[in-house]
Amino acid sequence: MRIVKSQTVCEWVKVSPMEPVPGSKLGFALSTLGAEPINGLRVAPTDTANGWYIWCGKEMSREPDFFSPLHIEHIAEYLPAVAEYLALPPGYRFLIDGSNYEDVWFDEQLLQEAP
Repeated sequence: MRIVKSQTVCEWVKVSPMEPVPGSKLGFALSTLGAEPINGLRVAPTDTANGWYIWCGKEMSREPDFFSPLHIEHIAEYLPAVAEYLALPPGYRFLIDGSNYEDVWFDEQLLQEAP
């Protein structure tokens, strides 16, 4: 849990930031909006996708239509709380619950496969 809010998320976990390219897309599970916690994971980016997959709730579905493409500029309209986590490089995950709980960790497996 991050204690010092004046730190960026990347400073807290001691990684160099890797901002998503403007205009790139992320996978967003719109049908889960409103559930908690909020989860995010980042795989390796492609030409058009920045590697982020974001969903709300405890479970990530494996259904092929679970995630919808969303331009990075629009995520703040749906989940403004995730904006500060999006500079985390590929291989990172986050979980936040809206009640001051946050966790960020590296998952090497994310660099080997997409969700």
